[in-house]
Amino acid sequence: MTDHDSHCYELVADCRLRAATDLFAHTWDPVVLAALRVGPRRRRELRAAIGGISDKVLTDSLHRLLAGGLIERHAHAEAPPRVDYALTGLGQSLVEGPMAALGRWAIEYGEELLEAQDSAQDSAQDSLDAKGL
Repeated sequence: MTDHDSHCYELVADCRLRAATDLFAHTWDPVVLAALRVGPRRRRELRAAIGGISDKVLTDSLHRLLAGGLIERHAHAEAPPRVDYALTGLGQSLVEGPMAALGRWAIEYGEELLEAQDSAQDSAQDSLDAKGL
């Protein structure tokens, strides 16, 4: 075990692994990152590309991703004002690395995952039914 590993075990809140997994704690953040994979987009383009995301949730997600250094905001000096959002190098590395790997895994094992979740939900419901709840 390295010094860094022991530090992570002692101070879990400061662990780099936790910081990285926190990137997926908000459902819409990876979706916004994926939508920016094709290049810079305006807010309305993001909303149209994503679908199902409210303006407030998109705003919150953009703020978190900006604060995390994963995206950048570029305001164009023109009338009417135009603002684009784009991946930073850090964001691009996340999208092309771990998120791409997770996407490949989801394609390969997604059906099995959904079936297991459905089975567990059915078992839980059967248990509740048997108890008369």
